[in-house]
Amino acid sequence: MLFSFSRRGLLVALTGALCWPLAWSQVATVAPVFPFAAPSAAMPLPPELAARAFVLQDLSSQQTLAARNADQPVEPASLTKLMTAYLAFQAMKSGKLTLLQEVPVSERAWRTGITGTSRSFLAANSRVKVEDLLKGMIVQSGNDASVALAEAVGGTVENFVAMMNRQALAFGLKATTFKNPEGQTAPGHRSTARELSVIAVRLATDFPQALPYYGSKEFTFGGVRQPNRNLLLWRDPTVDGLKTSYTDASGYCLIATALRATPAGPRRLLSVVIGATSPETRANESQKLLNWGYGSFDMVKLFDANKPVTTAPVWKGQSSSVRLGRVSPVTVVVPRGQAGGLKATVARNDPLVAPLIQGQTVGTLKITLAGQPWQDVPLNTLEAVPSAGWFGRLWDAIRLGVK
Repeated sequence: MLFSFSRRGLLVALTGALCWPLAWSQVATVAPVFPFAAPSAAMPLPPELAARAFVLQDLSSQQTLAARNADQPVEPASLTKLMTAYLAFQAMKSGKLTLLQEVPVSERAWRTGITGTSRSFLAANSRVKVEDLLKGMIVQSGNDASVALAEAVGGTVENFVAMMNRQALAFGLKATTFKNPEGQTAPGHRSTARELSVIAVRLATDFPQALPYYGSKEFTFGGVRQPNRNLLLWRDPTVDGLKTSYTDASGYCLIATALRATPAGPRRLLSVVIGATSPETRANESQKLLNWGYGSFDMVKLFDANKPVTTAPVWKGQSSSVRLGRVSPVTVVVPRGQAGGLKATVARNDPLVAPLIQGQTVGTLKITLAGQPWQDVPLNTLEAVPSAGWFGRLWDAIRLGVK
């Protein structure tokens, strides 16, 4: 059974009427947030861009707003360094590395730097702090810094590349294969605009402490001052990242992210533009896409973080019910002025049987706009429900059998 709700009655109805028995789907593990689904068929058309492929993601509502040629294979070039950075921040989280730790710069790292156009001017056989390597890789796009970090995390470049590919699989990426940590052209080194957006979103979401590095306009190391190649950092104060790249095969590329205030709260967008013809063009087209994303939509908050959307009955548990919602606010974006067309239904398949872990995905909030499918939002348990004792389990088993 499904219940529907208009925008006007959504907040009241979802916290009341949706507590009635509905049809739910029980899932054994927490559903991944990423990658984002393709844009809804009801989504307005994006602007024309002078680029081969692009994607625009709304991180606040977890919606894809626009995409073109998003699944076409591309050479990721220096956008590869986003995965290198992810694994470096992951290593720091686990305690394997620290920002002030000095790590060696191998002959291989130094040579990788001098064979490319992007380098941090590291000296062979020197020792450099991890934080300086991060800045060199992120701000200067240093190939040498990337390899030095890869060796510090993985022991060898080969081990690190294997880690990169395992992480790509963990993200659910199907078309991405890495052959090196810095992004130089290599057979089989490939990704797509959509999958690169997933890596970028995961980096910004899982390690928000990385964003200040990506927002830095310049970095000086060894007496050499180099500016960030992301021109939007000088043009748009809301832009705080993320990464540029260029090879002959990929053209000029930019993954940009911006955070702007809205009446419903802060809203972050992330754009991926692949295959522009110049640094100026990739900046202009990225700005156009971001501005369209902010100017053409309203953000609507449906529920606050950790607030129940509904309460569901639980069988064989120490509690007879569980609250369902999200640990982050439930928000959607809709074309400007169309919020009144929002409706939502909650579906579930009974029975919901304990034990349940906190954060387990057990249902979906299905949102439509003017009668068209718009977005599906997974609903999670807001608390754990352990199994009941043997008598409670037996009694519910009998009741379920009768039912």
